[in-house]
Parts: sequence; structure tokens; C-alpha cells
Amino acid sequence: MRAIRTRSQERILNLLKTIKQGISAQDIYVELRSRNQSMGLATVYRSLEALKLEGLVQIRTLANGEALYSLAQQDKHHLTCLQCGISIPINQCPVHDLEDQLQDNHKFKIFYHTLEFFGLCGQCQINQANEISQ
Repeated sequence: MRAIRTRSQERILNLLKTIKQGISAQDIYVELRSRNQSMGLATVYRSLEALKLEGLVQIRTLANGEALYSLAQQDKHHLTCLQCGISIPINQCPVHDLEDQLQDNHKFKIFYHTLEFFGLCGQCQINQANEISQ
């Protein structure tokens, strides 16, 4: 059964359908204003929360604490550098079988999952090595 959504929720869903990467709530707020569909920032957050609970929107929290929202169409996996913040998507997923087992064993409906590894990218490792050798 499809939940009844507010106009604000529909506007956010339509915006997320046009954006291929994650976007912050503040950027959603600004983008909606630029499209003459403005709503308050608190409404943006409330709508995102309702969409998350419906399993339509997923959240990815970056190392700096910023939350990025996107449609919950596919699982996301990344290597994220703690120094420069670059985020490298990875395509293979080692936990799909585990996800199926968890759903079956716990009768838990999983909407999506994220897998994130934090460390230093190659360039930051070089920069760090150069700083130490000086």
C-alpha cells in the first residue's frame, strides 16, 4: 500500500529523481527555491525524514558529518579519504548474501544498506609522506 505523500514530499522526490548523486538538505532547500518551489528548511528535513521511513530516500553521512540524501534505488559503497574528503564509489558488494540472511532470520525488511571504508587516498598518502620527510 502506497503512503499518501505531501506536496513537499513529492517535490523533493521529483528533485532527487533529477540528481544523480547525494545532495544535502540545505542544497535541496536552495534548489527548490531556484525552481520556484520554495518551502521552509524545517519542512525539507521533515519531508526527508518521512521519505526515509517509507524507504524511498537513503542517507549517507560523510566523514565531516554532512548528510547526503538520494533516492533509495541501489546500495551505495564508497572509499572515503579522511584528509581531502574524496569519495570513490566501489561497485562490488560483499554483504548482499548477509543482507538476505538477515531479512530471513530476523523478519526484518531491509530497504538499503551502505558500506563505507575510511582512510587516506593515494595522493594524501604521498602528501603525508612528503611532509614527514621534510
